[in-house]
Amino acid sequence: MTGAPESAPAPARAHGHRRNPYAAFAIRAGVGLAVVAIILWRVDVRPVFHALASERPGWFAAAIAVYLVGQAISAWRWRLLARIIALGGPFREYLAYYFVGMFTNLFVPGLIGGDATRALYLGRRHSRLGAAVASVVYDRGIGLAALFWFATGSVLTVRAVALPASLTRAVWIAGAAAFAGWLASPLIARLGTALGARAGRVVEPILPYLRRPLATVPAIILSIILQASIAFAQFLIARGLGLATPFAIFMLCVPIANVVASLPLTLNGLGVREAAYLALFGYAGVARPDAIALGLLWFSAMTLAGLTGLVVFVTTRLPTTDDGDEAFTLCAVSDSDSATHRGA
Repeated sequence: MTGAPESAPAPARAHGHRRNPYAAFAIRAGVGLAVVAIILWRVDVRPVFHALASERPGWFAAAIAVYLVGQAISAWRWRLLARIIALGGPFREYLAYYFVGMFTNLFVPGLIGGDATRALYLGRRHSRLGAAVASVVYDRGIGLAALFWFATGSVLTVRAVALPASLTRAVWIAGAAAFAGWLASPLIARLGTALGARAGRVVEPILPYLRRPLATVPAIILSIILQASIAFAQFLIARGLGLATPFAIFMLCVPIANVVASLPLTLNGLGVREAAYLALFGYAGVARPDAIALGLLWFSAMTLAGLTGLVVFVTTRLPTTDDGDEAFTLCAVSDSDSATHRGA
């Protein structure tokens, strides 16, 4: 693209003015731990620890297995989206890069987290870093939109819990806004092409997605399946705790909690999720210690699942390329901590 070499350093300069990502990582981790500490302080911790200790390992291991299957579904979704913009490669390649990103996300904060890592691997592999970034950004966006739609559908169909009208209204608004944005994407594409040269180059990689929203329907279907698998995994953890809560309750409460936990307030939603579980599962009659234990066990399951990516991380070589757009990759991918592995 004419003029690209001259404009490439600009994102790097912008990146230099950002706050220290490790400081942001530490702040968010600290906030999450503080929220958990406040919750435990206001609730008798002994029943919580008793509930945690009572979790049966077989059910917990099954939940981790279901979660890993969900990550494979996410990798498949990413591959479908990448093919829309003519990025090839076999499924095993996307699966490996997804697990590398999942593992990286446990230790590397902010803009150089898991999403940027998998974009860098895929972009170097095919010498198309800009397209790889676009595939990752749209993959994250369509996953978040599907989460909103799943939560809206659950609110409309599951009647086992009477949620506050203000909460259901907020979920409907979020789902409707996401759906309207998806429908209006061709119009957004036209607006994107009308931007100036520099802004146009930033928007250009995602234009194929915006112009052809129907092409993303298979990815949306996979996202819906992913949301159901996440609810089922937490249903298994609840069974391990000895809870008899119906699966329909998890189909309702889990996606709404994940919408809240997707906000980039704490590390992987720690604390925010537990607070959401206290409220949501409380409406379903789940005891407070069990709701807190469920949230902490799910956080532990996600962390342990992320550690399984170590083998892939060690055995997968970072592709080499002559393309010098790594700075663009690290700056263009959105903060992966805000949504990665928390339901999107």
